[in-house]
Amino acid sequence: MKKDSKFLQVLAAYDERMQSEDQIMKSLPVDEGMKRRDEFLLSVGEDAAVFMNTLLKSAKSKTILEIGTSYGYSTLWLAEAARENDGIVITLEADETKVTYAKHKLNEAGLSEYVDFRVGDALALMKEAKESFDFVLVDVWKELYLPCFELFYPKLKNKAWVVADNMIFPAQSNEETK
Repeated sequence: MKKDSKFLQVLAAYDERMQSEDQIMKSLPVDEGMKRRDEFLLSVGEDAAVFMNTLLKSAKSKTILEIGTSYGYSTLWLAEAARENDGIVITLEADETKVTYAKHKLNEAGLSEYVDFRVGDALALMKEAKESFDFVLVDVWKELYLPCFELFYPKLKNKAWVVADNMIFPAQSNEETK
């Protein structure tokens, strides 16, 4: 999979940030890490991102919904596929600071024209959305997965794909693994 140099530079910056923050997270007590989780880039990971990018291109998905932009790592991969498919990523995020960061990275990668950032409560934003979707990535706090699904399901196009990252709460928040 050949990517352009701007995309690769932004991807390298994300990778550097993730490695640095992973070390910080590992040094924190679990409860403190969970309290501070919004500070960190918690990405879907490169394997999942490559998979989604390939799936989007193969399916020729044009209208892509991302629920949970965070700092824009997966948005970068989705937007790269949207560019190839002449599509658009509609991404929803409640935190304006995260959106500002993601917008900056997408601009650096030359992909900002393929992303429609919508800031606010994901459930309210989905209720307002008039589009129907070829692909949906759900990557928000786990208690929102089902309410989100109930709202976007009627807006799925025929043969749409739905990907949900980390359906199960992370191990560090699970009492059984402590």
